[in-house]
Amino acid sequence: MRELRGTSRIPAISTYATWAAFVLSLAVVAATVWFDVGLPAGRLLRIDGLTLVMWVAVTFFSGIVQSFARRYMAANRDLNRFFAGVAAFTLAVLTMPAADNVVLFLAAWTAMGLVMADLIGHVPGWDEAQAASRLSRAYFLVGSALLTAGVSLLAVLTNALTITGVLDGLASLSRPPILLAAGLILLAALVQSALLPFHRWLLSSMTAPTPSSALMHAGFVNAGGVLLTRFAPLFAPQRDLLLVITVVGAVSALLAQAMMLVQPTYKGRLGCSTVAQMGFMILQCGLGFFAAAVTHLIVHGFYKAYLFLSTGGQVTKKPPKKGGHDTSPASIVVALAAAVAGGAVFATLTGKGFDASETGVFLTVVVTLAVFQAAVELLRTDSLSPPARLVGVVVATVPALAIYALMYNAISGLMHAVPAVHTPVAMTPVHWVLLAAFVAGHVAVQLGWLQRRPRVYVALLNAARPDSRTVSTTHGDYGSRSEP
Repeated sequence: MRELRGTSRIPAISTYATWAAFVLSLAVVAATVWFDVGLPAGRLLRIDGLTLVMWVAVTFFSGIVQSFARRYMAANRDLNRFFAGVAAFTLAVLTMPAADNVVLFLAAWTAMGLVMADLIGHVPGWDEAQAASRLSRAYFLVGSALLTAGVSLLAVLTNALTITGVLDGLASLSRPPILLAAGLILLAALVQSALLPFHRWLLSSMTAPTPSSALMHAGFVNAGGVLLTRFAPLFAPQRDLLLVITVVGAVSALLAQAMMLVQPTYKGRLGCSTVAQMGFMILQCGLGFFAAAVTHLIVHGFYKAYLFLSTGGQVTKKPPKKGGHDTSPASIVVALAAAVAGGAVFATLTGKGFDASETGVFLTVVVTLAVFQAAVELLRTDSLSPPARLVGVVVATVPALAIYALMYNAISGLMHAVPAVHTPVAMTPVHWVLLAAFVAGHVAVQLGWLQRRPRVYVALLNAARPDSRTVSTTHGDYGSRSEP
């Protein structure tokens, strides 16, 4: 292994360059916040709050993944090709939020997908990996075509060559072309973030090396939220379109969460979890809280990168937990108390949720439900004693919500000059119905309703099934390949 490591310095150079970029990004953020240094803007690039937030997040996640991969992939025969791909992917992701030139923006978006497809099929002799690579590449090219069509339409109609110029010229356009372009861009975001019904590529990508999966789930899929945030001035004035985005995000979040419950494999559950989290991210955009969506994608990136990089301890197959029947009434009461306290902390620190006429109440209730679910899972942990579980709920839930709320405030502050990222909308009957569906979904989970309905169980299992061409038929298939 030492001999293999010594054959090339590409992994070390790529890793150290990424960490250097992370430090530089932090320095630029500090200069902007503390010393009020102006951010550069030109016809090619435009550096704003969204760019800085994404630069810090992307370089950090990529640095972590590459540091891990230098040991994990050390014996891989195609180590240099892997790190070259990761470096190219990182560069494309860093370019996308900074690109103001329309051609550069679209090129960076397309490059992200093509490089990620190659990383998914990194193992050359594995037929299933190559099938997954081809499938994902087809999805990504369709998404790029949709985005190119939408952005090009706006560029032609506004006679602008930059994203800034396009957004500034929206006021001169009539509603039909705006809705057409917005619909195309929205579809591109849904494909990228693997929302239903475009989730198949993500659930079929489990052949990717673990570091590639970490990059994909912690960074690549989040680009859909970044895209909607960058084009927030296009979406924010169209309240009916925002409602459609809310419905699409909510449906994906609810169905993917249900699909996760029936998954027999650890990576399968992680894949469905990512689809659900991306649904919530898109939902936040639909509620008008684009900064909240950016905060969520960063927090999700931390969480999912850790889970994928630690999959080595979770390689066994086992039936999914039944849920509901093993939770005592006392545990439910404790979890509810923690959820209410966490929701109150979030609402107090962010100012969201006190006005029932605005969508801030939707955001706060969903956050409260997430705290409740986390508290219940912690209370079910067999490795802890009952007193330790109770202490863990108090220590882990409310402070975590406080940190999340402070992160949201910090990111919102950094993005304050990004157009239309703070546009809460009025609650409608549709919003209330969706909110009731979220509550009913959590109740159904706690009661174990899904697991006791065979037809529903099978339907969810089929909906989450990856493409058959990407699934190894025997356990030996994977073990015989070149990934360590």
